[in-house]
Amino acid sequence: MGEKTKRKQQVYTLVVQVGRKEGDGLPEGATGGALVCFSSGVDEAEAVRETVALLKRADLAPLDVTGYGTLEERLEDGQDIHDDEQALMRRALEENSVVVAQMTPFFGEEE
Repeated sequence: MGEKTKRKQQVYTLVVQVGRKEGDGLPEGATGGALVCFSSGVDEAEAVRETVALLKRADLAPLDVTGYGTLEERLEDGQDIHDDEQALMRRALEENSVVVAQMTPFFGEEE
C-alpha cells in the first residue's frame, strides 16, 4: 500500500485581471481591473482554482491569472516584500483562504 504524503499548504502571490460584470463593485467607467491576491494551496494550480472560484462568487469576472510564486520563491528572486504584505500572506495561510491585498480599476481612456 502506498503511503500518502500530505503536501504542505503554501501561499502564492497571484495577479488576477478581471472584466466587467453587473454587481462587480468596480467604479463607474472602469473597463476592468487587476487584483493582487495571496492564496493558499498545496500547489499554484490549486491556489489559482480557489482564487478564481472565490472571485466568481463575489460577482467578479476573472479573465487571466499570473502567478508570482511563494514568499520563499519571491525572496530568492531578490524581491523586497514589506512586513504588511507578509502579514497578509500569513493570514491567508492561517485561514487557508484567499486574501485580496489590492484592487486597481482599469479605465479605457483611448486618445
